[in-house]
Amino acid sequence: MLLELRAENYAVIDHAIAVFGPGLNLLTGETGAGKSILVDALALLMGSKASTDVVRHGADKAVVSCVFESTPPAEATLEANGIDPAGNEIILRREILENGKARVYVNNQPATVAVLRQLAPELALVHAQSETLGSFDHAQQRQLLDRFASLSTESVTAAHTKWREIQSRLEALERDEQDRLRMVDLWSFQRREIEGANPQPAEDESLEAERRVLSNAEKLYAASMSAYDLLYDGTGSAESTLRAALKQVEELARYDTKFTEASQQLASTLAVVEDVGATVRDYAEGIQSSPDRLAEIEDRLAALQRLKRKYGNTLADVIAYGEEVAQKLSEIENRDEIIKTLRADLAHAAKSYREAAQQLHNERESAAKKLEKLAEAQINDLAMKARFTITVNASEAEANWTPHGWDTIECRIATNAGEPLKPLDEIASGGEMSRVLLALKVSVEEGAAKGKKKTQVPRTLVFDEIDIGIGGRAAEAVGQKLKALSRAQQVLCVTHLPQIASFADQHFLIEKLEKQGRTRTSVRLLSDNERTEEVARMLSGAKLTETSIKHAEQMLKTSR
Repeated sequence: MLLELRAENYAVIDHAIAVFGPGLNLLTGETGAGKSILVDALALLMGSKASTDVVRHGADKAVVSCVFESTPPAEATLEANGIDPAGNEIILRREILENGKARVYVNNQPATVAVLRQLAPELALVHAQSETLGSFDHAQQRQLLDRFASLSTESVTAAHTKWREIQSRLEALERDEQDRLRMVDLWSFQRREIEGANPQPAEDESLEAERRVLSNAEKLYAASMSAYDLLYDGTGSAESTLRAALKQVEELARYDTKFTEASQQLASTLAVVEDVGATVRDYAEGIQSSPDRLAEIEDRLAALQRLKRKYGNTLADVIAYGEEVAQKLSEIENRDEIIKTLRADLAHAAKSYREAAQQLHNERESAAKKLEKLAEAQINDLAMKARFTITVNASEAEANWTPHGWDTIECRIATNAGEPLKPLDEIASGGEMSRVLLALKVSVEEGAAKGKKKTQVPRTLVFDEIDIGIGGRAAEAVGQKLKALSRAQQVLCVTHLPQIASFADQHFLIEKLEKQGRTRTSVRLLSDNERTEEVARMLSGAKLTETSIKHAEQMLKTSR
């Protein structure tokens, strides 16, 4: 859910904040007040193209930001892009500078527009008046149909993954002979080099530790013997001093028990000193300066370093690469037998994919017939006389296989009698586009309510001026459908019609004011009394009348 939207120095907006709530959030105001500007600002935060034209005159940059409730898929997207979470919220900010440069921040961390576009499907679907339903592409239409019927693509995805893996292995083995022989020579050399060196896990670390000791044998011997003298063997050593002190404290403890614990502590310390002294003495006796062994270690470390430069950052990487090369050579040496096996496996995997894809296709065809009937009825309730179909085209050629199946889902519509069915993105009217999308979304929600289990996608739906070209009873139908849709998902809608505005859970007024010689747009949430006045204004114009106020009160009462 969208919690907050901010805009600073954006078009005619000086500084505006809108705090949205669940359900139906409606934005109204005079024509030209800047209602669609807020929708465009949100679209910008969903990754749409930016322009320096949005920077307010006299400002060095425009800033738009918003706060969404987080969702598990959105958090996964953040993690994949190395962005830290911010509790249960996702904060998006975009800055457009006057010089044409732009900056993007997600949770106050630098990001890219690509990240915004990855997050958008999990956060909001913005249908701005300036857009077409081209953004509602075949993938979106497929997802809509699958959600409507609670269809899972997991089996198809698993079958496609297995088929593709086998196909890749087979293609690698069936390369042209010249390329194969060249790779055999290279891999054979690499295997001999690695096997000849016979590196062991973490061998370089243990050798490096031994090298440090041998390189500093004299220093280590001197330090350990000096420590031994100070601790145990030398004149005035710590051991002799502690022993003398212990004898005196034990004498004190004979007459006063409060020194008993001190006596025990000194005895323990003396034991530690004796142990450390013995340790450094033994270490000194074991030190042997061996130039031959040092040279041997130096040579070995150099050889291991050469391997790491060529085959991996660590010896573990080198060993793993050697095993990989050996596996490749084994496959090539047994190429004919392996190819035969892989071809059989590929045929089996292809059969499994076809079965899964065909089953999914059949389920989609059945669901499409149900959804197109519901959607057509919903569309025609919104002041349109349209024919609507959903086609599920199966492209069974392997080139068209995807993890989602081989289907292309296409919604087609004829908005006037006698016209042929056309793809949605060929609809001329932006208002018609918005109403079609609204009808589809409501149909999915109503279908889900009839006992179907459906995984709800947390998403804010935004409609800009969905009421163009309608009025009266059709406008009331649009309001009712928006209200129905908002029971499951947050809805934001820009409207000019009081019949729709009366259904709002939160009603925002967009006002354009002149202050200090500059035009400024503000956004404010209306109280109940202010809502009545705004709906009355929408009914009668700038001048409020007693009749329009009563009519507005009745509309608001009825909508509840």
